Amino acid sequence: MEKYDGGEAARVRPDDPWYDALASGWDELDGAGARASAVPHARRQPEGRTGTAAEIYLEVQRSPAFQEVRSRYRRFVFPGVAVFFTWYVAYLVAATTAPDLMARPVAGAVNVAMLAGLGQFLSTFLLTWAYARHARLRRDRAALELRWNTQELTRETER
Repeated sequence: MEKYDGGEAARVRPDDPWYDALASGWDELDGAGARASAVPHARRQPEGRTGTAAEIYLEVQRSPAFQEVRSRYRRFVFPGVAVFFTWYVAYLVAATTAPDLMARPVAGAVNVAMLAGLGQFLSTFLLTWAYARHARLRRDRAALELRWNTQELTRETER
C-alpha cells in the first residue's frame, strides 16, 4: 500500500511500519544492565551541496555509523552460524556413523537420537531469540537512524 504526503499525487511514500514508528529497543538495557550503546551519526552536516541519490547512498555506506552496524551484525552472525552449523553437522554425522550410540535408550522409549533431534529444535529457537535480541539492542536503533537520515537526504535532492 502507499501513503500520500500532502496534496500532490506525485509525492508518494511506502506504507512501511518502520517509517512512522520508533524501533523497539530504544532506551532499553543491554544484558549487563547498562544502556545499549549508540553508534556515531551517519551523515555530516549538509554543506549546501546537492548530489544524486546514488551518491548519498554511497556516502552513507562509507560512513562510520553504517560500518559499525555492519560490524555488529557480522560479529554476531558469523560465530552464530559457525556454532549452529557445527552442531547440525555433528548431529548428522552421529546419526549416520554411530547408530548404536543414537539408539541408546535414555528414559523408556526416548533415546539419544530423539533428544538430539529435540535439541536441534531447541537450539534453533534459542538462536532465533538471541538474534532478535541482539538486533533489537545493538542494531535496530542505529539502522533506523541511518534509514531516516538517508531518506531525508534523498528527499532534499528531489526538491
